[in-house]
Amino acid sequence: MKIVDVLTQPARAGFFADDQAAIRAGAGHDGFAYTGDPLTRGFTAIRQAGAALSVLLLLEDGSVAYGDCAAVQYSGAGGRDPVFSAAAARRDVEEHLTPLLRGAELGSFRELAGRVEGCRTASGPLHTAVRYGVSQAVLDAVAQSRRLTMAEVVRDEYATGVDLAPVPMFAQTGDDRYANADKMILKRVDVLPHGLINNVETKLGRRGELLEEYVRWLVGRIARLRSDDAYEPRLHFDTYGTVGLAFGGDVEAVAGYLARLGDLAAPHELVVEHPIDAGDRESQIETYVRLRAALRRLGSPVKIVVDEWCNTLEDIEMFVEAGAADVIHVKTPDLGGIGNTIEALLLVRDRGLVAYCGGTCNETDRSAQVSAHVAMACGAGQVLAKPGMGVDEGLMIVGNEMARVAALAAARRSGGAVTARAGREVLS
Repeated sequence: MKIVDVLTQPARAGFFADDQAAIRAGAGHDGFAYTGDPLTRGFTAIRQAGAALSVLLLLEDGSVAYGDCAAVQYSGAGGRDPVFSAAAARRDVEEHLTPLLRGAELGSFRELAGRVEGCRTASGPLHTAVRYGVSQAVLDAVAQSRRLTMAEVVRDEYATGVDLAPVPMFAQTGDDRYANADKMILKRVDVLPHGLINNVETKLGRRGELLEEYVRWLVGRIARLRSDDAYEPRLHFDTYGTVGLAFGGDVEAVAGYLARLGDLAAPHELVVEHPIDAGDRESQIETYVRLRAALRRLGSPVKIVVDEWCNTLEDIEMFVEAGAADVIHVKTPDLGGIGNTIEALLLVRDRGLVAYCGGTCNETDRSAQVSAHVAMACGAGQVLAKPGMGVDEGLMIVGNEMARVAALAAARRSGGAVTARAGREVLS
C-alpha cells in the first residue's frame, strides 16, 4: 500500500507552553497566568497556549493515518528545541516531508521513519515536534496496511519479545496537588503524584520543608483513602532542579535531604526527578553519578530520575553508560521520531534500569495513544498518563488505549476471531 497524499491541520495541545526559567526565577501568579516577562527565547509570555499540528496520511485504500506534532511544556529548557509553532511546522512538513512521503510504499516502519528522521533543512534537522508527529502517522499507516495494532508493528519490527500488556501509569497533579492526589488514590494510579515542585519558595521550601510536609500528607492520605492494603503506589516527584537550588548545589546535602524524604515516604518507594540542574549534559552526568553514590553510602533506596539535559537518543546512551540515573525519562517529543523513543526504551530496559515512557501534559490525545502502544511494545517500566494536568483525561486516554490493545493481543494469542474492516480491528 502507498501514501497518496499528506494533509496538515493546526490543532490544540493538551496544556500550555511555560517558560521554566522565568517560573523558577520567581514569576508571580495572576490567576492561571504568570506575571512578568519571559526569559527563554521564543516565548511571548511566560505561559502561552500549547500548539499542535495534525499530520494526516491519505492511503490508497481510502483509509487515513494520522499523528500529532506537539512539544513539551517547558520548551527551550535544558537544551531542548525552542517553543513550537504550528504555522512554521506546517510549512516545514509541506516543503520537506510531503514530497518524501507522497507515493511512498508502506513497507518497513523503521525504514520510512528513518527517512523522516534524517530529513534536513537549510538550518539543520526538523523541529523535534515535527519528527515526533510525522513518525506517529507513519507508524499508524504501516499498522493499517498490515491490519495490526501499532504495538504489534513495533514488537515485531524491533523483536522486543514482550507480551502486549498494560504497563504502570504515572499521573501528574499540576498545581492542584491535593485534590488531584485524591483522584489518583481513588483510581488506584500506579505511580503518583509528580507534584510540580518547580519553585523553591512556594513549592519546595528553603530547606525543603514544604515538600517534606506534602510527603507526610500524601502517605497519610493514601493510607486513609485506599480500599485495601495491597495498594502501595510508587511516589514520584519532579523537582525541576529546585533541591539543588535550595542546598546550593551541595551534592552531599542534597543526598541527605533525599534520604530523609525516602524515610518519610515509607513504606512507599520514592523516586525523585531532576533534583539538581547542573547546567549542561556533561555536568549533569557527573553530578548524578556523585549523587547516586552519596545515596548508596547513606543506605538510601531513593531512586533518581534523569530528565533535563537527557533529551536525545545520544544523551540517553551517555547517561545509561555512565550509570547516572536509576530511571530514565524518555521524554517522547524531545527525541524526535518515535523510532528514537523505541530505541531508547529498549536500551534502558536491557540495561536493567527503569524505562519511563514519558512526555508532557502539553501533548494531544493522539500522541498519547501512540505512546501507549510504544510503551507496551517495549516493556516500559511506566508510562505517563497524558495529555493535560487534570488527571482524569490522561488516565482515560492512555489507560483505555492500553486496555484495547491488550484485549486484541490476548484474543490473537488465544486464537479468537479477529477480523479487520477498513483498517479497524473488530473482535467477533
